[in-house]
Amino acid sequence: MATLRPSWDDYFMAIAKIASTRATCDRAYIGAVLVKNKRIISTGYNGAPPGLPHCDGPAGHLMEEGHCIRTLHAEENAILQLAAIGGQSAEGATLYTTHSPCYHCAKKIIMVGIKRVVAGAVFTNTVSIKEAFEDAGVTMEMYQPNGAWYDEMSQKFHEIAEKASPASPPTA
Repeated sequence: MATLRPSWDDYFMAIAKIASTRATCDRAYIGAVLVKNKRIISTGYNGAPPGLPHCDGPAGHLMEEGHCIRTLHAEENAILQLAAIGGQSAEGATLYTTHSPCYHCAKKIIMVGIKRVVAGAVFTNTVSIKEAFEDAGVTMEMYQPNGAWYDEMSQKFHEIAEKASPASPPTA
């Protein structure tokens, strides 16, 4: 039986979900993938800037007005990673994110010229974000997974994990 081939949205959203496993803020595990011409140009996840303490460490969360400000959001990290690497523009790109962006990230998405956002789930008030995106010519879509492909990949990942697990030590 042939393996189902994922759509581009399924493929890039799966990678965004994998990126979310690197997140270091346990208030939200979010991943993002920035794509241009069907090629990944950067990724991001919720986490503190290099060299600063993470939320999941002894320092804990740094709360301000009900929000943890210790970490950068996944969308910010994807945009900033692109800037740090250099040589590539986000103009006309698509951002895949496991959760809809907050308003602050939406402004940054608009600023760098991203034209399409595909969100896996609703995270925050999307009414004002959708309005801002519409005004700026950014399309925002909720991800519609292919259930058959998702089920097949879940099974394959489970099989891979089982094969990668070290054998149980012998019992005496």
